[in-house]
This record gives sequence, structure tokens and C-alpha cells, in this order.
Amino acid sequence: MNSLDRPAHGPAPVDHRAAIAVETARLVAALKDADLTTPVPSCPGWTLADLVKHTGSVQRWFSSLLHARIQEPPRKREVDLRLPERQEEYPDWLTDSATVAAQAFAATDPDLPMWAWGGDQHARFWARRMLFETLLHRVDAELALGRRPIVDRPLAVDGVDEFLVNLPFAASFAPNVAKLRGPDKAIRFHATDGEGNWLVRLRSDGFGLAANPGAAETADATVHGDVADLLLLVYGRLHHDAAVFTRDGDKDLLTHWFTNSAF
Repeated sequence: MNSLDRPAHGPAPVDHRAAIAVETARLVAALKDADLTTPVPSCPGWTLADLVKHTGSVQRWFSSLLHARIQEPPRKREVDLRLPERQEEYPDWLTDSATVAAQAFAATDPDLPMWAWGGDQHARFWARRMLFETLLHRVDAELALGRRPIVDRPLAVDGVDEFLVNLPFAASFAPNVAKLRGPDKAIRFHATDGEGNWLVRLRSDGFGLAANPGAAETADATVHGDVADLLLLVYGRLHHDAAVFTRDGDKDLLTHWFTNSAF
């Protein structure tokens, strides 16, 4: 089994499976002594309890898909969550959910061909997706508790890439993605703190991430910022008008993108 999950596209590989355990532990630590009825502004209508339930449920459902080696879209989402009745026990249950995921990873070669809703039709897709579900909801919890989230830079680089690679395939559950098209327009996301340069091309028939774009390739609109902030931007946790970003070019194009790219 490979020691690292290697995405079909993107930056240097990250050990997604190990990072899930780390990010889950960070989320559990953030919840220590927290009131689980606290609202989560970045997930409207949710409390911290809802956030924990969702994160652990995703980990357990994805794990069931890995154990089943699914080869076609699942027809149902039922899985034994073993969710405790008392919300005070949710953090420990979330820790156990990460253990369930680790067991699924240990039993599954990341290069095993599997159905996935994104472009990478291998088991590694699910580990990468599970990581960023967990990481973003750890961020959500910290924001809800008035803390400043910190995202490790390699994970932020990989996370921006993972979002932009998979977004074209998300229309089945994010229908506005189908509106992300245009007559040969391009948007650049540029990390100002090191590695990180993504160019998305919008065409009349859809959009996609350009492979290895050069810095000289022109874009109709560009957002510049630290890569951790860019990760929170593409996931809607920061607005593109936030002071941490500088922007060049077509503001209407950026508005069109962020209005329709909610994941």
C-alpha cells in the first residue's frame, strides 16, 4: 500500500489518511468545554452538535463505501452511525468515527479502482474528500467559538486544488455549478505566500482547471492571497472582498463565480 495518497492532479502528495486523524483530533480539542448548542454562522442553521454529527456521519459513510469497493453510485446512504443519545458524548463518538475511517483505509489500497463522484475514480478520492470535509468543519467550529483557524500550508495547497478539480463534477448536488460557463474567460487564484497558482477556464460548454498554468498566462480576473485564506475563500468561509485579498480584473466575473460555486 502506498504511504501517501497521490491525487491524479495537483501538488505534491499529502498523507490524507493520517491528516484526517489529526484534523479530527483538532476538532475534538476545539469542542472541549464548548456548549454544543452554539450556532455555527458559517453553516447557517447548524449548531456545534449538528456539525459534529455531520462530520462523523460523513467519515462513517465514506468508510462504508470503501469497505464495499463500490463500482457505481450508491442507491442509499444508510449506515450504522452508532450515534450516542447524549450530545455530551458526541466528541468521543467523533474520535471513534476517525478510528472507523482508519480501519477502512488500512483495508483498502488507495489505488484501488472505485466509483467516485469526482474525476479520480480510485479509493484515494474518498480519503482526500473526507480530509477536507473534516478540516473545513474543524475551521467552522473554531470560527463559531471565536477563534482564529490555522490551516497547515501543504493541506491548504492540496485543498484548493481538490476543490477546483472536483467542482466541475458537483452539479448533481450543487446545481448552480452548471452556470459556471462563459466565452473563454479565465479566473486565477494566486497564493502570495509560496506555491499555489490555479487558473480556471470558463467556456461556453463548462469550465475546468488548467494543468500547470504558467505565471505569464493571462486571466480576466485574479484573486491574490495567502493559500490558507484562498482555501477558506473557495469554500465560502471568506468573501472575495475581504481585506486579506487583493483582486485584479473583472469584478463581475468574480461575483458570477462565487455566486455559483457553492459546494
